[in-house]
Amino acid sequence: MFTGIDEVDWASLRHAYGSAEDVPVLLRGLASADPVERASALDGMYGAVHHQGMVYDSTLACVPFLLALAVEEGVAERGDLVELLVSIGRGRGPAEAALRAEAQVFVVLVGDRDPGVRRAAARGLVRFLDQPARVLGVLRQRISVERDDRVLLALVESLGLFVRRFPAHAAEALDTLLALGTPPYDPGLRLAALGQLAGCAPDLLPADLVPRVVGLLGERSERRRSGLRERDDIDCPDTLTGRLRQLRPSDEEGAQLVRTLHTALGGRVADRIVLLEGQLSAPDSTDRCNGVWMSAGLFREWRADHSALVALVGEQLGAEADRLRDAASSVLGELFHLAAPAADHLHALVIARPDLWTQRWERGAPALGGALKALARSGDPRAAPVLAELLARPAVPDDLGRVIVHLGRSAAPLAPALRYRLGRVPLDSPETSDRAVPLLSALTALADREAVPGVLRLLRGMPDGVRSGQPVVASAVRALDVFGVGAEDVVPVLRALLDSECAGVAAGALWSVEGDASVVLPSLLRELASSDGQRRRVAADVLARVGVSARVASDGLARMVEAECVEERVAGARALWRVTGDAGRVLPVLGSAWTGHPRVRGAVAACLVGMGTAGAPLHDLVTAELAASRRHLARAGGHGSQDVLEDERLLGLCREVVAGGCAESGGKGWRA
Repeated sequence: MFTGIDEVDWASLRHAYGSAEDVPVLLRGLASADPVERASALDGMYGAVHHQGMVYDSTLACVPFLLALAVEEGVAERGDLVELLVSIGRGRGPAEAALRAEAQVFVVLVGDRDPGVRRAAARGLVRFLDQPARVLGVLRQRISVERDDRVLLALVESLGLFVRRFPAHAAEALDTLLALGTPPYDPGLRLAALGQLAGCAPDLLPADLVPRVVGLLGERSERRRSGLRERDDIDCPDTLTGRLRQLRPSDEEGAQLVRTLHTALGGRVADRIVLLEGQLSAPDSTDRCNGVWMSAGLFREWRADHSALVALVGEQLGAEADRLRDAASSVLGELFHLAAPAADHLHALVIARPDLWTQRWERGAPALGGALKALARSGDPRAAPVLAELLARPAVPDDLGRVIVHLGRSAAPLAPALRYRLGRVPLDSPETSDRAVPLLSALTALADREAVPGVLRLLRGMPDGVRSGQPVVASAVRALDVFGVGAEDVVPVLRALLDSECAGVAAGALWSVEGDASVVLPSLLRELASSDGQRRRVAADVLARVGVSARVASDGLARMVEAECVEERVAGARALWRVTGDAGRVLPVLGSAWTGHPRVRGAVAACLVGMGTAGAPLHDLVTAELAASRRHLARAGGHGSQDVLEDERLLGLCREVVAGGCAESGGKGWRA
């Protein structure tokens, strides 16, 4: 297996972390009799030699040895090695060519005695063997004799891949998929066949696709409950790959079947909602859990009336299964105000299970539990009393302050407790920032002017070593900015910060307190010339507030709109409009940012709200956004926890643009 391994100059080769001189140890570890050593070696292969799917010269050098290991029956868990080879070959270029040159091995492995090897080899057979007639013949022959359901599913998936890779030879493969989608085949296999048809030949799908799929899911679950298909529980070693396996769904196969269907259905949102309603109404909790996670993908990607589906997700909160309840809490927590249809279920769980109000990780302060966080993020005022109880505890959850902003004025009764906690934050501790910033965020959201003494205590009392470079200073100054107070003690503190790293934020607060442009402009001009893009953006935001009194900054702002960073260009354009009123200079920048960088559309839309009819040439972009069914960050490939919130905010701003334009044009709309 390792003939010639010592003849390779591994030290001259590279992987993700430098020299590949440790690779021979990893390769030999893959053949170890010790399962922990094997798992650690596989960790090393994915973590260094094939890091995040990358292919290095050392990766290519490993291919002959991995192939030798894959065909050696005495090696355990060879299916993992075949999966690794297939993944390496997907890297295109030399890696793909290396696997194509050895593609015959997959013909052998697809008939191996080990079902794990057969499953992984089926994908490699289609991907690397450039003989379509032979490939299809092998797949059909294996389907006719295979008895392992999981291998059969891999063969069906490979048929779909075959259709996409060899469209000129697709007819026979599609006939096979159509046959596999009908009785007497196993319901899981029929689901897999329908999923592949949906992805590669949707015109061949049955008219009753959704009810048929829901029925097949029910049949499959009934078989699982009857003991015909049990979960493949294995004792996973405490390694990276082992922990990843433990995190997989309890019914990973079912999750993959449904995920394939949802991916193939894509923008057929109405059909997907009906399918999800069927999943979320299933008697089997595992099916419902899969439905919850599939719902998350739909919510995150597509705009629609999701209220009924959200309510169904909320119903899962009453389940006894921890996995299902936690999944529902997590998904609802990413919906913010769109989780309102599930608020009663969230509140019921919060009241019934105080032990779930917080969760604690190995290190650091506790965090809010999923259900309570989702309830607060939805804006439901019933979260406020529970948050008040948490504020009375010795340790305040780190994220409590960040959810209060979503409660609006219903969180006002929390202000005294927040002020009290802020007054107890130590001034000379490494934890000062971590403890103070969430509290400052909450008090800022409440615009609580009575918190000024506590904020000043922080700004005055922290030693330079603690204060320097800490976000707590910026958070404290932003609080004073929002409070907008004229207390005489505030001004000296803010002026002292005009020469600090927080000069832009301090200038903004001073403008709110005094409204004297002559005081803040020198610092803002210096910040505008800074080499730090973030500081330039902060300065531009403040200059936009100063408006025409900041015309002296026009040249600096004009340079910003030429910056490489799109966020900087948009910030500069907004400020340039507010300072000069030059729409002709600003609109091309905003339009280019909108079309080329969806992540800044919210900032552009906010600018258009302020521009009124002067922004009319870009109104077509706004109306097109409102008509689009796919969320703007999904179109940009985003998968952040606040994607839905950001998209809903964008839609709200777009409606403001439309409403403002209609009002200014006498209700007749715009013409670009």
